[in-house]
Amino acid sequence: MFKEMRKKERQLASEEVIENLNKGEYGVLATVNDDGYPYSIPLSYVYHKGNIYFHCAIEGQKLNNIKRNSKVSFCITTDTEILPSQFSTKYKSVVIFGNAEEVFEVEKEEALLALIEKYSGEFLEQGKKYISAAKDKTKVIRIKINHISGKGRK
Repeated sequence: MFKEMRKKERQLASEEVIENLNKGEYGVLATVNDDGYPYSIPLSYVYHKGNIYFHCAIEGQKLNNIKRNSKVSFCITTDTEILPSQFSTKYKSVVIFGNAEEVFEVEKEEALLALIEKYSGEFLEQGKKYISAAKDKTKVIRIKINHISGKGRK
């Protein structure tokens, strides 16, 4: 179902894939609009318990797309550096294919806390208060990973 990587010499080991998922600052989520066009949007995320989680408003384009078709793609890139003399770029990237769905209650709160720990770890107590105040005004989506691959140029 998923194609093999063409340049296998650039394939990242599974440990390096996870390492890059954990250190990535943002990812790009791709869904499909009702008119068949791809829709991609950058967003903050966390890799937690083998899944990707992100939060969003309680309504919007990506939620409509996910409701209609839960199949998504998610991509992150780290360690980029333009190599002008080589007409290339150094990079590491991870591409995920999976199914997205909203999560609730304990899983939602755990994902929100994991997001706080990743992006605002030094403000954990304030973050917990923020979660308590804002959790009903946000949705949390889990991407269950069906396929993952990583690639890099060093």
